[in-house]
Amino acid sequence: MIERRKELETLDGLLKRHRMVGIIGARQVGKSTLADEYLKSVSLPTHRFDLENPDDAARLAEPMLALKELKGLVVIDEVQRSPGLFPVLRVLADRKPIPARFLILGSASPELLRQSSETLAGRIFYHELGGFALDETGVENMDRLWLRGGLPRSYLAASLRESVEWRAGYIRSFLERDLPQLGISTGASTMRRFWTMLAHYHAQTWNASEIARSFGVAHTTIQNYLDQLTSALAVRKLQPWHENISKRQVKAPKVYIADSGILHSLLNQPEKADLEAHPKLGASWEGFAIGQIIRRLGARAEECFYWATHAGAELDLLVVRGRKRMGFEIKRTSAPRTTASMQHALNDLKLSHLDVIHAGDRTFPLSEKIRAVPLRCILQDIEPLSAD
Repeated sequence: MIERRKELETLDGLLKRHRMVGIIGARQVGKSTLADEYLKSVSLPTHRFDLENPDDAARLAEPMLALKELKGLVVIDEVQRSPGLFPVLRVLADRKPIPARFLILGSASPELLRQSSETLAGRIFYHELGGFALDETGVENMDRLWLRGGLPRSYLAASLRESVEWRAGYIRSFLERDLPQLGISTGASTMRRFWTMLAHYHAQTWNASEIARSFGVAHTTIQNYLDQLTSALAVRKLQPWHENISKRQVKAPKVYIADSGILHSLLNQPEKADLEAHPKLGASWEGFAIGQIIRRLGARAEECFYWATHAGAELDLLVVRGRKRMGFEIKRTSAPRTTASMQHALNDLKLSHLDVIHAGDRTFPLSEKIRAVPLRCILQDIEPLSAD
């Protein structure tokens, strides 16, 4: 068991500021466990419903009757299973004074997001829960976290073999059971083939037409597959940054398998030695590093970009908050050097600074405004973003 202290503090703060909070995240990422741990710490009356439990589902068959008299904190797990709850939650959230606050948990399904945006606009704050991060596992376990991924049961498995077996079952269950429950009707075999193909495009610029030709379908169909996996938080899309500079810039997103352990299973690379010899080694490490940097900064998805020009200049991660622009380049080497591409990014994007995240052990300056920072040192050498 790993205590997710930062996530618990975040959840506590959100529930004090908002009448309704939604924790969304991929399947098996630890939403229910986080809620259960939080319930142990509160002095308010608490009420918990799990819509995967037939008894709780029956109790909420008449949701207004079941919920309107409750006081304190009400937790509803797997809320996407009952979209009819959202209009009721809207009414209950508008009561004054507020007798109860609501914590709803669910996978980020198209149905969930559509219903909430239509009925709970201005009443709910969503927080996305990811897998384990370096501040939770400790930097001494970085390679284990990278190889196994951040899904709790994969990371905490007693052996690598058990972790690999669990991930194989997870992939099968996700495709055969979870996606249909999220309202996604694409067949499991088709989606597995696409997900596996996408693993081989990990950290590359998205080209729907190229993948569609390989897949033998229309590019609009491929785009729909990608949107489905993105909505289920199985895939991360990093949007391109472009602005008025005198260079032609790439305007297609980059795609990443969200969890590094799932990526390695889709690539059939269970052992670190296997991965070290695989052509996607650098791409895998890039995606893992980007995820850890974003978590460390506390950046929102809409603040994160990559940048590339058709002339070859690029930046792996650009984080923009207000007037502040921070750049990150990922290099799986212990001896990074400055490049012309870094200088172009620094000047063209007007970065406050640029950090080269590398695989070594020491932080050191490379030039003015550019420094080398080991991934294992980001917790001490990179400050979280301020709220303003």
